[in-house]
Amino acid sequence: MKWEGGDPGVANQKTPTSLLLTPEGAFHSFGYTARDYYHDLDPEEAQDWLYFEKFKMKIHSTSDLTMKTELEAVNGKKVQALEVFAHALRFFKQHAVQELKDQCPSLQEKDAIRWVITVPAIWKQPAKQFMREAAYKAGLVSPANPEQLLIALEPEAASIYCRKLRLNQLIDLSCKPVANGLAPELSIDSSFRQAREQLRRSRHSRTFLVESGVGELWSEMQAGDRYIVADCGGGTVDLTVHQIEQPQGTLKELYKASGGPYGAVGVDLAFETLLGQIFGEDFIATFKAKRPAAWVDLTIAFEARKRAAAPFRSNPLNVSLPFSFIDFYRRHRGQNVETALKRSSVNFVKWSSQGMLRMSSEAMNDLFQPTVSQIIRHIDDLLKKPDVKEIKFLFLVGGFAESAMLQHAVQSAFGSLCRVIIPQDVGLTILKGAVLFGLDPTIVRVRRSPLTYGVGVLNKFVEGKHPKEKLLVKEGKNWCTDIFEKFVSVDQSVALGEVVQRSYCPARLGQRKIIINIYCCATDDVVYITDPGVRKCGTLSLELDEVDEPTCPKSRRREIRASMQFGDTELKVAAMDVRTSKTVRAAIDFLSN
Repeated sequence: MKWEGGDPGVANQKTPTSLLLTPEGAFHSFGYTARDYYHDLDPEEAQDWLYFEKFKMKIHSTSDLTMKTELEAVNGKKVQALEVFAHALRFFKQHAVQELKDQCPSLQEKDAIRWVITVPAIWKQPAKQFMREAAYKAGLVSPANPEQLLIALEPEAASIYCRKLRLNQLIDLSCKPVANGLAPELSIDSSFRQAREQLRRSRHSRTFLVESGVGELWSEMQAGDRYIVADCGGGTVDLTVHQIEQPQGTLKELYKASGGPYGAVGVDLAFETLLGQIFGEDFIATFKAKRPAAWVDLTIAFEARKRAAAPFRSNPLNVSLPFSFIDFYRRHRGQNVETALKRSSVNFVKWSSQGMLRMSSEAMNDLFQPTVSQIIRHIDDLLKKPDVKEIKFLFLVGGFAESAMLQHAVQSAFGSLCRVIIPQDVGLTILKGAVLFGLDPTIVRVRRSPLTYGVGVLNKFVEGKHPKEKLLVKEGKNWCTDIFEKFVSVDQSVALGEVVQRSYCPARLGQRKIIINIYCCATDDVVYITDPGVRKCGTLSLELDEVDEPTCPKSRRREIRASMQFGDTELKVAAMDVRTSKTVRAAIDFLSN
């Protein structure tokens, strides 16, 4: 779908993560509409409105995420994050349902739609559960029908889509010296220009075709072929390694998802730091607080120039400063911005006679360099892992992958090791892959566990093996407390549908609920739940029905068998009363710690 609004020269098949709430906290608008309305508000009035942008990243960076976590609007006021995400999802739901009803007026939306929400693969379990809770709050599906909502991992979705591409839907950046004797740099440069032009054309096309057959790239891939998907988005970079299993065409993950907060927003933050060096950090902070809408205007101006940045560009890029910025600076500092630029120690940034910041190619490179270097280092670290050998393709996807700066850096670093490929519709790759995943969620057959998960148990105390402080004497027997009993180890291969079973007995006959703490760790060599790096990450709760005491002899303890699945995109649990074979209500909660 095409989104209303947008900036000249900037693609709008995607809409920015911008949400505007009224001063009372009610939904007003989302995307370009929100951004433009907020921008047009009177500066004094704007300070009462709640404007949020690029807020998805906050869920990843919050270490103790709960249902009560708050997000800060541009004006400094706080709103519960769950509310903010629910507003956004509700907006998408209304748009999507309307689009479907236009095409199929008799649509029964309650049961006819399977929703797919994509999240970065490096998001932890609490963040995935948070998105599910926000979807329930937004009314996408009911908690009574959880299977109507799938959580898809973004690089997996991209991987599923990339396999289906035909050769004319790909841009191959692989460095092949051309026959006419041109220097490799020149041939790379022309291939980047060609890539940019192809991307520009595909962005303006409305077609959304998902081939049901197998693409031509698939014909080049054989059983056992390995490839990396580098999903470079606004906030995060997500790396996934897949191997193709023939003849069924399923995918097997070879190494746990890795990555970090190295998305395109890092370039924006570098620009903000640069402005702070020129005009003073305290001034920038004051300007953001007092003229929030004008600050958004400035970031929009930079966004358009950021997209135009290219590695071989010689002419400077001009970023227009809003009049209110120039005026505000003059009134607050008693001098004009031109003087500030001349006095600052910042090289490569000048003031143009048209009233713009003139950024040389060196200045633009400096803004990209830290973020791009992190991405290159991360891919390089991944390629050095023992499980990640003989990579045939590296697919570069996500919004940041449209950047010629990033494309060139990745190609220069890894073009000799594997073929670096960009889908033409690179910004929509994840969306289209999510549709394919929704049609067949079993396509990724084996995943790797991102962490070691387990519970704390008592074992028989062994002199010389167990430390004295762990000794617990109970009913005349010596026990060792706090033993970490593993369900699954970090980076362990787990097949879809594979279950880990454990039995639990209620301590008392009339007990109605069993609550078990779940612990996790990033390493495999853990022995006790008190070891460094081990933390409580969730709770497993089992709701027990009342039992008829005469039918349940005291000599036979009641046994509840819990089955946990670690091979899906979310951790799942089911439970059964062994004696009666009845299902027991079971849930894993990662948000209430």
